[in-house]
Amino acid sequence: MMAPIALPLAAAPWTGHDTRLIVMVAVAIAAIVSLITLFDFHPFIALIGGSVILGVGSGTQLAKVVESFSDGMGTTLGSTGALIALGAILGKLLADSGGVDRIVDTIGSRSGPRVLPWSMALIAAVIGLPMFFEVGLVLLVPIIVVMAKRTRKPLVLLAVPALAGLGTLHAFVPPHPGPLVAVSALKADIGTTLGLGIIAAIPTVIVAGPLYGKFIARHVRAEAPTALVESLMTAQEANGTQVRTPGFGTSVGAIALPVVLMLAKSIADIAFPGDAWYNHVLDFLGTPLVAMFLAVLVAMTVFGWGLGRSKAEVRSVVTAGLPAVAGILLIVGAGGGFKQLIVDTGVADAIGKAAAEAHMPVLVLGWLLAVLIRLATGSATVATTAAAGIMAPLAAGALPVEASLIALAVGAGSLFFSHVNDAGFWLSKEYFGMSVTENIKTWSVLSTIVAVMGLAMSLLMYAVLV
Repeated sequence: MMAPIALPLAAAPWTGHDTRLIVMVAVAIAAIVSLITLFDFHPFIALIGGSVILGVGSGTQLAKVVESFSDGMGTTLGSTGALIALGAILGKLLADSGGVDRIVDTIGSRSGPRVLPWSMALIAAVIGLPMFFEVGLVLLVPIIVVMAKRTRKPLVLLAVPALAGLGTLHAFVPPHPGPLVAVSALKADIGTTLGLGIIAAIPTVIVAGPLYGKFIARHVRAEAPTALVESLMTAQEANGTQVRTPGFGTSVGAIALPVVLMLAKSIADIAFPGDAWYNHVLDFLGTPLVAMFLAVLVAMTVFGWGLGRSKAEVRSVVTAGLPAVAGILLIVGAGGGFKQLIVDTGVADAIGKAAAEAHMPVLVLGWLLAVLIRLATGSATVATTAAAGIMAPLAAGALPVEASLIALAVGAGSLFFSHVNDAGFWLSKEYFGMSVTENIKTWSVLSTIVAVMGLAMSLLMYAVLV
């Protein structure tokens, strides 16, 4: 599907309109950052303003600007909004029951202070193997925030390893959508790609996670939003009346349930492809929205009614979990609107056109294409999909290992320097209470380290295996 798109992009000449698009997207991004950092605008308002600047400056009809922004916001909230809300509810149920404290106490007692960041990286990598970045993050936020509060460790020291684990697995390995599309477009072997991706992910998570986290925690002192911290306080901390608390296994099981369901779906798709009844059942149960919904139902039972709470009390806890993420939802949605406007104005096509004509090693070219499209669109999946499509004709006839390494390089490039047009940027910023500048120093630099390490590992394995 992607190859017919790549060929016209590579052959089409560069025009003055392409130059205009590149200039305007740079102006729009600069405007968003300036509005937030210099004029203290709310990110939701700043993203709308930047979208208008890009739309008008690119020559797009005003009605189309509004339509593109609305479509992008709706699509983003449609795919992530319910997941964020369900994750907040699950976190609130887990926290109010004492489950988060049980996890924090158990991990903290078994992991010394120096080992905690490494434990967070490992947990995030395991959760990130089958799970979308956004889903994994909303599941880990309660643990990260409460563990930092209880152990009095800097929030950044624990957040960075978790972000590194989730982000790396999201970009490097199937069954995440970007790597799957790359495998299909490049006709690579999914098992080989999965294995090479995991090999590349191990040193990448170590460098971008605990090692970089230790460094940046000395320079960035962030505190989670007060509303979020208060929403994650246990009933015991709030009024001293908590009597029954869930066990460690039960608490971890609530978080692991959606992970297991999604992983079961992925394993079945890879190991037992077909049209059998269990394929349909697992496809349904392993859908992120369904998996999270089931996890919330289980949590309501185990952490609510199972601990002796009334129906009204459980409903009250569920309701209390939503206000803390209301602002995050709007910001993430506006980021999706800005991203869609970038795609609809043709910025991604202009970047692909320029990069495809360059003469450089195939792994570096695939990585650079993904980097440029990522910077423009803010979406790792869009960057991987578009770059893999452009690379497909160039990768025709490649050896299986080589095709998998191209897919890995493309996936690595898709995570390069997450910034204001990426939903993940705003999730990280808002959840961990950082300013735009602080988030650039942490999440944006972290994502760049992952991208560069991914390319380095791809080139190293290419030299050894091909």
